[in-house]
Amino acid sequence: MASAYKSALRSGHLSESDSDSESVSSAEQSSNTVEAEESDEDEQHSSSKPKEKQNGLSSVPVEVRNRILMLTSRGVSYRHRHLLSDLHSLLPHTYKDTKLDTKSSNNYNSALNGLADLHSCNYVFFLEARKHGQDLYLWLARAPNGPTIKFSVTNVHTMAELGFGGNCLKGGRGLVVFDKSFDEQVAAGQEHRSLIREMLRGVFCVPPKGVRGMKPFVDRIIGIYGLDGKIWIRVYEIREAEPDKADNAEPGKGADVSLVEIGPRFVLTPVVILEGSFGGPVIYENKQFVSPNQLRAETRLKRAGRYASRKGGAEDLAIKKKSLGIEPGMKRKVSALDNAQLFG
Repeated sequence: MASAYKSALRSGHLSESDSDSESVSSAEQSSNTVEAEESDEDEQHSSSKPKEKQNGLSSVPVEVRNRILMLTSRGVSYRHRHLLSDLHSLLPHTYKDTKLDTKSSNNYNSALNGLADLHSCNYVFFLEARKHGQDLYLWLARAPNGPTIKFSVTNVHTMAELGFGGNCLKGGRGLVVFDKSFDEQVAAGQEHRSLIREMLRGVFCVPPKGVRGMKPFVDRIIGIYGLDGKIWIRVYEIREAEPDKADNAEPGKGADVSLVEIGPRFVLTPVVILEGSFGGPVIYENKQFVSPNQLRAETRLKRAGRYASRKGGAEDLAIKKKSLGIEPGMKRKVSALDNAQLFG
């Protein structure tokens, strides 16, 4: 640089004042680059510190936006399809996919986790139909690491089936309310209830922001109740009625708030909880659960027992007639005291 400046001075293209200013500016630039490098090093140190804190399990809250993947298996009935459509319209943070084209439950792990990763979903709401749509099971999983809860779905009623009187705007948020039975059962030693509650909260709780098509108001309540070892789900509309504008109305009285059911409604029975996503070791198994297929088999056995008892009674009657000397084709002697003889 010095030789270049000297040659420029000799040629007359650059004055001494210009050279001084250029040297000052070059010194300022070098100092600025040094300061920028120091600031970059400070930023790197500062950025590395939170990572070390995160690796050390710091208490910094991280916002996780839940997105639910909803789909069914092949063989579902029309009621099951309408149930999934109602839940999809009820929850704006869901993505509804087509039916899963697989016939083996062993392929659920790779297929459903792949679909969840493809659509950026961290929850999977999968309805599996068995026995030509007679039995319905719900697989609720946290992708891709688990856990997974398998429910048996019964008493399904859709919005259009019963004609509920409530009505909500599409895209609104809902308040998820759990009854006190969940806390009582957790206190009694049933820790799996807390896991079920967290999974249901992750599905039905809509994030406060960042969801396409979501409206900034709360107009519904999703009630989740535990009774008889089952989970009953009901959806209500928050309806506000204006107070009477009469002269004797109390001053400062707010609007009358009431709940009107809008549907859908269904009942869940926990079957099994797996550690991974659609796989892994079993964490909890419901010993009191009886599959619908076994209930139908017991019903058939009862009918077969009644038929066998009738056949046994007919055989005993035939043996008794044979012992009395009454042949099967023999006509019974008509008595004079028979009703046909007395009253014609």
